[in-house]
Amino acid sequence: MGGSAQLDIIIVNYNSTDYLVRCLESVYRGLAGRAVSIHIADNGSRDGVERLRFRFPEIDLHINACNLGFARAVNQCIAKSGSPFLLILNPDTIVGKEFFDSAIEFMETHPQVGVLGPKIYDHDFKVQGSARSFPTPVTALFGRNTMLTRFFPDNRISRKNMLNTFSDGRSPISVDWLSGACLFVRRQAVDMAGGLDSHFFMYWEDADWCIRLKQAGWDIIYYPAASVVHFVGGSSERNLMKSVLAFHKSAYYFFNKYYQSPFGVLKPLVIMGLSVRACFVLAVHGIRRWVAKNKKFSTGRSVKQAVKDE
Repeated sequence: MGGSAQLDIIIVNYNSTDYLVRCLESVYRGLAGRAVSIHIADNGSRDGVERLRFRFPEIDLHINACNLGFARAVNQCIAKSGSPFLLILNPDTIVGKEFFDSAIEFMETHPQVGVLGPKIYDHDFKVQGSARSFPTPVTALFGRNTMLTRFFPDNRISRKNMLNTFSDGRSPISVDWLSGACLFVRRQAVDMAGGLDSHFFMYWEDADWCIRLKQAGWDIIYYPAASVVHFVGGSSERNLMKSVLAFHKSAYYFFNKYYQSPFGVLKPLVIMGLSVRACFVLAVHGIRRWVAKNKKFSTGRSVKQAVKDE
């Protein structure tokens, strides 16, 4: 693969190599011989990422000595790519069978589209809120994963934030920004707007990129006719503390970048609010793990007792 490649596929890996192997297998099934170049930027994984060299010898695998963050690693690969289109893909995804045919055909027939995002399913085939309105301070309360949205999923504010809820499930719709788990991007648009902002270590870089691409005059399209499955948190669940801190640090950087005067006076409140939210999220995850651990322990004891009683 390579040479006259029509597409560069870029995947950033961090301790998700088992997921990545399955992702690559689905990519090759979907490509059906189509000429592409595949670039893997590994951020210092310790789960045997070197095995990819033997399993997929044709890919470009670059192993960084440490975790550079998602944005910097993507930009590494963009610098080495040269095809008309780029696919930014998470390692914990499975690409749909018709994904490449439908996405490439749509991009070729709609030259004003800078970024296309597919329908993204959870592992249990629930549709993720991957197409959204641009973040505002209200998003902190009514974002995709906030408590208010989970308790009141059909409230008007949350629905307005998650634009894919307005989709009929097949037709393309114009949106503000798309999940970085799977972004099909036109190179010409990247050349105009630049790569990802490397100040974002992880999270929110996709929203920032879509803002800049839209400011450069490109359309951002949610295209549910193409689909992927996303096993959310393939690596972040194993690095929960770093993941939560990175999310909230990036959220503050995003706010600071786009909400200056008159919102600048709110910075102390934003810092305090994000700090409280981070502590709350960590506490909730800690309680869930404690409950799961004790439930497993209790179940194990019950089984042993039953065997003993026999």
